[in-house]
Amino acid sequence: MSRVAKSPVTIPNGVDVKIDGRDVTIKGTGGQMSYKLHNDVSIEINDNVIQVKWDDAVKKSTAQAGTARASISNMITGVSKGFEKKLTLIGVGYRASLKGNTLTLALGFSNPIEYQVPEGITVEAVSQTELTVKGTDKQKVGQVASEIRGFRPPEPYKGKGVRYTDEHVARKEAKKK
Repeated sequence: MSRVAKSPVTIPNGVDVKIDGRDVTIKGTGGQMSYKLHNDVSIEINDNVIQVKWDDAVKKSTAQAGTARASISNMITGVSKGFEKKLTLIGVGYRASLKGNTLTLALGFSNPIEYQVPEGITVEAVSQTELTVKGTDKQKVGQVASEIRGFRPPEPYKGKGVRYTDEHVARKEAKKK
């Protein structure tokens, strides 16, 4: 049974939530996002608190309610505060530079990697070895960070590669003679 769907979502100041049938539109300082509710799920807004309701007769409606509640909560956080992921490049000669909407990564391959940053996401090169991916959509931020990490994931012997700043890489011992 879903416990996520039971907890209410508070709407902070500066965030506007509108319900139009099954469509939920959320506006804030970070932008605007929308979500389409499942047929078995509905929401109620009372005193800046969103409560998700579902049909108990349908078995899978509880899971859909939990998904709807989590998505709405993430959208509210996204338009008010935003999401960010930090990446670190570890390795000799590993560098990142940003020109406009193109991220250039030198990760030890013969040619640099050119990555087009999608719309709605901003990538900042804090230094040559540190990147910050920011945006309002939690899924997009995670996807872009994962794609950048996927160019050279951290390897377990020397720890070289692109990793999340708070990620722990389990190190292995080298082969012995």
